[in-house]
Amino acid sequence: MGALLGLSRIIDFVTEKIGKAVSWLILVAVLVSAGNAVVRKVFNISSNAWLEAQWYLFGGAFMLAAAYTLAQNEHIRIDIVYGKFSRRTQHFIDLFGHCFFLMPFVLLMIYYFIPYVSMSYRSGEGSSSAGGLILWPAKAILLAGFLLLGAQGISEIIKKVAIIRGDMDDPAPYEPVHQALEETGSEEGRA
Repeated sequence: MGALLGLSRIIDFVTEKIGKAVSWLILVAVLVSAGNAVVRKVFNISSNAWLEAQWYLFGGAFMLAAAYTLAQNEHIRIDIVYGKFSRRTQHFIDLFGHCFFLMPFVLLMIYYFIPYVSMSYRSGEGSSSAGGLILWPAKAILLAGFLLLGAQGISEIIKKVAIIRGDMDDPAPYEPVHQALEETGSEEGRA
């Protein structure tokens, strides 16, 4: 289990570095958008390439940070039922979800994106908009995002198994938001 936890730490490190780095793509997308708007309004010049660059930047930030978001346990989930279970049961639920929902979906996307990106690259596929960008980099970002998400999914499975077996402490004990609000409300009622 030690070697697998070592692999998990490496994956976590890589996804954290990439996730934090690509967060800056949002700022770049905003600056490109603002610059494009100013140039269009002031000089009456516009280009579809600038519009598509914004989409690429935002899509890159979203896809390449998805693995980091999973590592931080920040993906959206409905915790109305989840929060009522013991932490051990929550780990089993997470493990089940990672194994039977996340990983099959990620593997399916990787399976379909490899020929999709390859064909786009080989053909030099370009935008259907006049003056637009080539498309294979955007498609490659999708593939890279799912590869990172798959790697992080493996890391999460390793960590869940280690926690359940008692080989690792829970790095992020879950405290339901509703419970914290109820405790705060009851303390205010006593004051």
